[in-house]
Amino acid sequence: MNAPASTSMLRALTPGHRTMLLETAREVSFPEGARLFAEGGRADRFWIVRSGVVDLDLHVPGRRAAVIESLGHDDLLGWSWLYGPHVWRLGARAATPVRAYEFDAEAVRDLFRRDPAFGLAVSHWVGEVLADRLHAARARLLDLYGPPGSGRLD
Repeated sequence: MNAPASTSMLRALTPGHRTMLLETAREVSFPEGARLFAEGGRADRFWIVRSGVVDLDLHVPGRRAAVIESLGHDDLLGWSWLYGPHVWRLGARAATPVRAYEFDAEAVRDLFRRDPAFGLAVSHWVGEVLADRLHAARARLLDLYGPPGSGRLD
């Protein structure tokens, strides 16, 4: 759950870029069980989890949604806002009560246009998060649906 150094916003962005990003944030909370977004929906915002746990899930036809990863303190929730067509690739549900910083995607992308260095830094950070999540999703899917022992990524 807790973000490694390369995926933590606090470690990935300079103090100036963190301030720029956090100035666009608003504090929000979600009760346990709340659906934050659904696969295929419009990705127009993202969050940094302050407390609680959010489960990322994948729709599996004929089955209950498969939890791919659980996110917690300091984790980025949502990356689809950055890459067109801005549609959620997974779903997200609050596994516990959650407090988070919420960001309007269009406002942040507007900052990218005004400050390309900021845009590059945030894009790099989100790319690191995406790479980490893809690795975790692969392992989880192998654990769920592959032959025994196939989820090991040693």
